[in-house]
Amino acid sequence: MIEVDVRGFSCPVPVVRAKKAMEENPAEPIGVLVESAVSKENVSRLAQSKGYSVRVVDVEDGFRLVLSPPRK
Repeated sequence: MIEVDVRGFSCPVPVVRAKKAMEENPAEPIGVLVESAVSKENVSRLAQSKGYSVRVVDVEDGFRLVLSPPRK
């Protein structure tokens, strides 16, 4: 699983980095660590628009989003 830690960054940085990870690793699940609800929503919206399923897990300092690529 590819890990992207964007805690400490405000949008659009989390979305841009998540998008880059999805483009560079289209068949891999991606874990994205964010700290704000706004970043969580924005990254989730991006992933869903690309066909990814999104699972959100609350962690101590924010959220962990697990983005699973669309099945072929």
